[in-house]
Amino acid sequence: METTIVKAFGTGAVDKPLEAMDIKRRELQPKDIEFEVLYCGICHSDLHQIKNDFGGTMWPIVPGHEIVGRVTRVGSEVTKFKAGDLAAVGCIVDSCGQCQHCKESLEMFCVEGVTFSFNSPDTYMEGDHTYGGFSKTYVCEDKYVLKMPAFEALASAAPLLCAGITVYSPLRHWEAGPGKKVGILGIGGLGHLAIKIAKAMGAEVTVFTTSPEKVSDAKRLGADHAVLSKDEEQMKNAKGSQDIIIDTVSAKHDVNQYLGMLKVDGSLVLVGLPPEALEVAAFSVVGGRKSFSGSNIGGIAETQEMLDFCFEHNIVAHAEIIKIQDVNEAFVRLEKGDVKYRFVVDMSSL
Repeated sequence: METTIVKAFGTGAVDKPLEAMDIKRRELQPKDIEFEVLYCGICHSDLHQIKNDFGGTMWPIVPGHEIVGRVTRVGSEVTKFKAGDLAAVGCIVDSCGQCQHCKESLEMFCVEGVTFSFNSPDTYMEGDHTYGGFSKTYVCEDKYVLKMPAFEALASAAPLLCAGITVYSPLRHWEAGPGKKVGILGIGGLGHLAIKIAKAMGAEVTVFTTSPEKVSDAKRLGADHAVLSKDEEQMKNAKGSQDIIIDTVSAKHDVNQYLGMLKVDGSLVLVGLPPEALEVAAFSVVGGRKSFSGSNIGGIAETQEMLDFCFEHNIVAHAEIIKIQDVNEAFVRLEKGDVKYRFVVDMSSL
C-alpha cells in the first residue's frame, strides 16, 4: 500500500521522552477521510500506554485519541464529509462491522477486537501499527469519523472524544435524569465532565472527593453536593443515597466504601483504569442487591450523540492548552494530578 510520510511526536522506548519523528500514513482509500489535526487532548490512558502499564505497547508509539481536525481530502466514495469540514476521531478507528455488537453500534465490544486510534495492529498496513493524534494529519475510514460541531472553544471540546463519551455512555445506559441521584467519584478529566453532563441530563449530582480543595471546585462545576470521603460524618450521612455512582479514579482505591453510598439496586460503574486489581467484598453488593459494573468508552453513534448533546448544552472541558514541545512536562504533571482538568495540545505547534 502506498504511504505518505507525516510529522509526528512520539517515543521509541519506555525510558525515552517524546520527540519529533516521522511516521507513515496510508494513502487515501475510497472510503477514507484525511484531516489536518488541529487539537489533540491528553488522556490518562495515553500516559499508561507510553509507560507500558498495561503491557503490549508497540514501539515507536505516537499517542493521542481525542483528535479534532479540519478535512483536507476525502476518498471517492465519501459523501458525508467534504474538504473544509470539522471532523473528529476518538478511540475507535476500525472494527469487524459484522458481529452482533458492531451491528448494534457497540463497536467498542467488537468480537474480533477493536482497532484503536493508536497502538493497535494496523488493519490496512500489514506489520505496522496505528499512530495517534500527536501528528500533522490523520487518515481514517469515514464510518469512524465524527462530525465535530463548531464549538466556540474548539480546543476545549477535544477531550469529549474520550473523557466525554466515557462518562456519557454509562450515564445514558443507567438512565441518569430527573429524579435520579448520581454520584461522581473523583474530579479530574473524566469527573469534571461527568458533573456537567449529569447535571445537563437533569440528575441531582453529588461529588465524592478525597481532596478538601476540590469540594469548592465541585460546586463551581455545577454539583449539587460535595462529600469529603475522608470525613466519616459526611460519609455516614451520604450512606444509601445514590442511584448511580460513576467511579473515575485511575488509581487503586477502596470501592467498598462507595458501594455503601448506593441505594437498593444501585450501581457503581467503574470507568477509570487502575493498573492494580480492585477488591469487592461480598457483603458490599449482596446487601441491597447492588452492582459493581464497568463501562468502556462508547460506540460511534453514541459518541456523535454525545458531541451533539454537549454542543447543545455548551459543555466543554476545562482545558490547559499547550504546545507539543511541552508534552513531556505535561505527562509528568498529569501523573502528579497537577492539571485542572485536561491538557489539550495545539497541534499547530508541531
